Amino acid sequence: MAHGYALCSAAFAAAVVFGAVAGPALLFDLPRPVETALLRTGTVLAPLLFAVRVVAVLVRFGRGAGQPSQPGRTKPDS
Repeated sequence: MAHGYALCSAAFAAAVVFGAVAGPALLFDLPRPVETALLRTGTVLAPLLFAVRVVAVLVRFGRGAGQPSQPGRTKPDS
């Protein structure tokens, strides 16, 4: 379950970042150097964010973060 969530959330985050960074270059008529810079930046940031997100989610799930210590309880001291 964690693997699928990690991949889907990473793909979504990478697509959003690519769209936010490179989107203006694809939608508007910008000067060539600006367009190239935006596309290259988006192309570098999207896979980097994808990898960081996958690792972060898998590490978090691997540690069991957010899991109650006793079934049915939301806090260990409750």
